[in-house]
Amino acid sequence: MRIVILGSGRGSNAEAILQAQSAGRLGNARVVQLFSDKPDAGILALGTRFGVPASYLDPAPFKTKLDGEGEQRYIAAIAACAPDLIVLAGFMRVLKPPFIAAFAGKIINLHPSLLPSFPGLDGIGQAFRRGVKITGCTVHHVTAEVDGGPIIDQAAVRIEETDTLETLAAKVHAAEHALLPAVIARLAAAPA
Repeated sequence: MRIVILGSGRGSNAEAILQAQSAGRLGNARVVQLFSDKPDAGILALGTRFGVPASYLDPAPFKTKLDGEGEQRYIAAIAACAPDLIVLAGFMRVLKPPFIAAFAGKIINLHPSLLPSFPGLDGIGQAFRRGVKITGCTVHHVTAEVDGGPIIDQAAVRIEETDTLETLAAKVHAAEHALLPAVIARLAAAPA
């Protein structure tokens, strides 16, 4: 299984996937490319560290979505990698129907809440401010509905009375780092 990872930030979830790959925990899956929409994103440094090609791709002209020329650039570059799976690991852009159609059934996303609760931006903060007692993270298939695709798996995280937003974020990120590589390994092992 050939994997392309898209990310916008420091790349902690991509790092968890690459560490699992290095440890032999992804089965026959392997990351073949990292792409970021930010030229200085930490995810790009993981390429050198793990021996995986990593590139900035210009997402212009929009700040929050892939559309127009930027979308076409991403479709062409990703298609050239012949991926079996595209993993959105902190990729902070809304994907439009042409992109989703180009890779139908091959895109998964990691979201920091137990969907369908708290979709969209700041899932951890939304849960914390709402006062729920359990939150977590979700891996789901990507559809045109933001954070609305079929759920693949989830990991629950209890919110303790002593938690701050920072301690809760650390617990959710730890759950993400375990869940996402495990889901990828299961998808790689599933019969085609």
